Amino acid sequence: MKLILGSASPRRLELLAQANITPHSINPANIDESPRRRELPLEYCRRMALEKASSLSIKKGEIILTADTTVSVGRRILGKPIDVNEAEEFLTLLSGRRHKVITAITGRNSTDVKVISVVSQVKFKRLSINEMNRYLKSKEWEGKAGGYAIQGLGSEFIPWISGSYSGIVGLPLSQTISLLKSLGWKQ
Repeated sequence: MKLILGSASPRRLELLAQANITPHSINPANIDESPRRRELPLEYCRRMALEKASSLSIKKGEIILTADTTVSVGRRILGKPIDVNEAEEFLTLLSGRRHKVITAITGRNSTDVKVISVVSQVKFKRLSINEMNRYLKSKEWEGKAGGYAIQGLGSEFIPWISGSYSGIVGLPLSQTISLLKSLGWKQ
């Protein structure tokens, strides 16, 4: 079976490499990622992963792997900040509180589609103005759900997590490998 990664995320590629998995090819999905009105974060994340997989063509002997990572505070979905002002708004909202990081993965072969999701809890410490400004200047928030990266400079803000570290980064490895194996992939 050939593994097709339906994601342009360098973090997902790095995580797969940690598990000694090299995709045969990378074919990022291009879909509208706008949440629907009143859509809950878990539903949204699962829909995104499934729509990404469904948008890609597949041949017999291939498995497509797609994923979506969503940060949520209550019912509010924090996507990728569009600018520094939105990144600051997200960090202010996350400061001193817990939030959820949801990663949904979809595996699809020529006959079957499976979607699973992993929900982790993350606690942010209360951020000082200086910490927030330093982080915003680093621009690490760009392209990151919720406006931070746990595997980078953002790690200093996080005293506690419950769940899957790799899921928070963008691909829960244990669950991903199990999903791929259930679709006929052999390592």
